[in-house]
Amino acid sequence: MIDQKTVQHIATLARLYVTESEAQEYSRQLSKILGYFEQISQVNTQGVEPLVTPTEIECFWREDVVQKELSAEEIVANAPEKTGHLFTVPPVV
Repeated sequence: MIDQKTVQHIATLARLYVTESEAQEYSRQLSKILGYFEQISQVNTQGVEPLVTPTEIECFWREDVVQKELSAEEIVANAPEKTGHLFTVPPVV
């Protein structure tokens, strides 16, 4: 069981302000979550192969081949607006 003091300590480490009522609620919720993990840890996994991903999809690596590099002019050639070799965009504030 995670007590309110532990919740307050975790909140302090995370630089969060937690009220007493919030600490009480978080204590209850975290204890419930840890109970779920306890249930999961009791599952018999004898003979089950560990896996990284639940799918059988493989990564297909490609050769790292040097290709022609684009010049700055080629990169901004289709830009609607540009300033020198830079893209010009409207302000976003």
